[in-house]
Amino acid sequence: MEEKVKPRILVVEDEASLARFLQLELNHEGYQVETAQNGYEALGRIGETGWDLVLLDLMLPGLDGFEVCRRIREQTDVPIIMLTARDATLDKVKGLDTGADDYITKPFAVEELLARIRARLRRAGTARQEGDKLVIGDLVIRRGTRQVTRSGQIIPLTRREFDLLAYLAENAGLVLSRETILNRVWGYDYCGNTNVVDVYVRYLRAKIDEPFPTRLLHTVRGVGYTLREEK
Repeated sequence: MEEKVKPRILVVEDEASLARFLQLELNHEGYQVETAQNGYEALGRIGETGWDLVLLDLMLPGLDGFEVCRRIREQTDVPIIMLTARDATLDKVKGLDTGADDYITKPFAVEELLARIRARLRRAGTARQEGDKLVIGDLVIRRGTRQVTRSGQIIPLTRREFDLLAYLAENAGLVLSRETILNRVWGYDYCGNTNVVDVYVRYLRAKIDEPFPTRLLHTVRGVGYTLREEK
């Protein structure tokens, strides 16, 4: 029987004890893990093929995490989770705008980090198929033509509904807060409140979930929303 290939993760962290801790924990979970101690070393390693995910510390000597993230994005679309000791919203926004897929604030529970890694790897493995086509279960989103189908049925969406669905699909499996969704779909200069997210989620549910036997769009009470296929 052919052995299953283990996902390969690059941990970019200058604090040696934390880097070693992450390496041991992730190895225990079945990942192949290598480390880099600074941004220059990380950029040298990222040119290698086969990376499935990067854990990137924000506070690095030399090049900071923002600049490293930006340069990685110039080379590859590998999923990036940013590790930051800063809890400032502006830093989180800057990290996402620079190209990070997710962030987690130190100190963090390793269980939460593992869950975020699993979500990123699931999304990377299913949401980028055949160019610009996103596939979640029997839901197919074609970004180029902005066409959505489920079980082969075409589902007409407004521009905002499509943008919301595409963002949820790009982050399939990850629970997104209303604030995050509002910023990424409506824009940071939007002056309304987060209730508009709930309204548009209801619109989407009526079109992509209610006519079908299984749900894809889920509410996580007190947190936000996630798009995922439940086996």
